[in-house]
Amino acid sequence: MSETEIGVIGLLALFALLAIRMPVATSMIVVGFIGTWVLNGAPAALTTLSGETFAIATFFNLSVIPLFVLMGNLAGVSGMSRDLYDAAYAWVGHWRGGLASSTIVGCAGFAALSGSSLASAVTMGRVSLPQMRRFKYDDRLATGSIAAGGTLGILIPPSTGFVIYAILTEESIGRLFMAGILPGLMLTALFVLAIYMMTRLQPSLGPAGPAVSFGERMKALRRATPIVGIVVITIGGIYGGVFTPVEAAGVGAFLAFVVAFARRSLDLARIKQVLLQTMRTTATSFLILIGAHIFIPFMALSGIPRDLAAFLIGLNLGDLGILIVILAAYIVLGTFLEGFAILVLTLPIVFPLIVELGFSPIWFGVVMVIVLEMGLISPPVGVNVFVVKGIADDVPMRHIFIGILPFWLAMIVALAVLVAVPDIALLLPNTMFN
Repeated sequence: MSETEIGVIGLLALFALLAIRMPVATSMIVVGFIGTWVLNGAPAALTTLSGETFAIATFFNLSVIPLFVLMGNLAGVSGMSRDLYDAAYAWVGHWRGGLASSTIVGCAGFAALSGSSLASAVTMGRVSLPQMRRFKYDDRLATGSIAAGGTLGILIPPSTGFVIYAILTEESIGRLFMAGILPGLMLTALFVLAIYMMTRLQPSLGPAGPAVSFGERMKALRRATPIVGIVVITIGGIYGGVFTPVEAAGVGAFLAFVVAFARRSLDLARIKQVLLQTMRTTATSFLILIGAHIFIPFMALSGIPRDLAAFLIGLNLGDLGILIVILAAYIVLGTFLEGFAILVLTLPIVFPLIVELGFSPIWFGVVMVIVLEMGLISPPVGVNVFVVKGIADDVPMRHIFIGILPFWLAMIVALAVLVAVPDIALLLPNTMFN
């Protein structure tokens, strides 16, 4: 049996384990360990298992994950997320669909603290859904805007998705964070544009809210100053070379703690809740990375990445044609696999091909994260859709999936723009102070 055939059997075994609901990290550890044993012997497999586990657990740069997660959790309990939504509502709530647009803007802002799509969807959904129902928004628009807005959590830095991508590809976390800013703002604008077009064509979907005086708008903006200040200090510090990503995460977590303490938002129960949520997210992320680093050597030994590259290049589709095939495959995978699972399972196979074709790894990281965002709202998995369903349990699933369709199309537009103009993603990384 050839190495490639063993690799294919390993991949089939991996998908079989995922089909019986074994966690992604555990599945990769099992398949990667056994596959390396078969191809390279027991000593190599045992060395990989122990060595990669220790290397990931002690890798200093990964401390960025618990620190940014802690920052987001502190922002949630301190009420900063509510302040951000209120500020967005004060400025755009009087538009048609303004409450839905406020939800998108609020999710974008909270994403810059949490780095998590699920946290963004849950936090902003609990704040915005009652308001949208109060003004009789159509359930499809209300739930669709929450699910889609939440996806911005893994595109706008700090992003757990970018951290995992950086570790798997050995790219700069700081440069990836910078690369996500302009595409994140562009996608936020496209979501708001989609809401405007929908409510323009069918005003009953999202009636205009009451107008707010300029004084009230400024007051709401001042209340949101802490969250804006933390974002500017952390992300601006990375761009200006003042902080490394890890230092920025530490500063951001400290500032979020100071704000939460000053607002008297922290009691013993909330501190326990914040710490447990942070530890759960951190443990999950670390275990996924350990699994990926045990699975990657098996894929390299099998020769599947090399064979895939030779096959696609042999099709004579051209660089752009091959890229479109890869992105289409990712969109299909997103309909039945969770986003991080796609990231860790496919990067060992696809990334060498992307490098060989001459595409920027930083740019591809942004493109890949947007594709993962599409998976978060694509049926039948659509993790964000199920999160929103938990908040709006009386809304049928089909209504939520119908509601996310315009936003899904906006993501397609964003992908097309980034493929046509890669500099949108590369401008800030190429001009940041290193």
